[in-house]
Amino acid sequence: MSMEKTTRPIKQRSMAELLGDRKLILASRSPRRADILRRENMEFVVRIPPDVEGGEASSDPAQYVLSLSRRKAASIAKEVENAIVLGADTIVVLDGEILGKPQDRENAFSILKKLSGRTHRVYTGVTLVNKYNGKVVSDYDVTEVKFNQLDDEKIWAYIDTKEPMDKAGAYGIQGMGGFLVESIQGSLDNVIGLPTGKLKEMLAEII
Repeated sequence: MSMEKTTRPIKQRSMAELLGDRKLILASRSPRRADILRRENMEFVVRIPPDVEGGEASSDPAQYVLSLSRRKAASIAKEVENAIVLGADTIVVLDGEILGKPQDRENAFSILKKLSGRTHRVYTGVTLVNKYNGKVVSDYDVTEVKFNQLDDEKIWAYIDTKEPMDKAGAYGIQGMGGFLVESIQGSLDNVIGLPTGKLKEMLAEII
């Protein structure tokens, strides 16, 4: 890395520059998070963490995603050396209720029907574990998403695409599910699954 890059202010440096030649491990099975990192020109490897248990559905949403992201990162960090491990978890919250991934088509319909015409919040918790220096940092981001009013036919047609079935809140804003959304306030990347602005701040803090 050139002297010019190392002396530039952190705000002007990309995440790839901040990472440098350190190894990054994404502790996630989410292809959306991997896509975001690739878009940011980040070099990384994927290690799938074991399933982790969260708190009760009535838990504070921010603490809920922070806890899950920590557990995911820690499960991989204990197995590696000389790497930065990234764990993340995303949830959709409506009126205090955490809406997870749908269990079946009927459950997907129920979730999307609840979200129709209303505003919900998307929380993503992120944890970085730096095995080079022992630092650990966790933080979260939140985005408000307002849905269009949806009729039953459109909901079932979307479910028929199978896109909702592996996503929190039963929709993918970056895919075919974009038509569901009227507006957002906050980070789009956060809704997809990895808030890049927050991640950059955390990476600068932990290196």
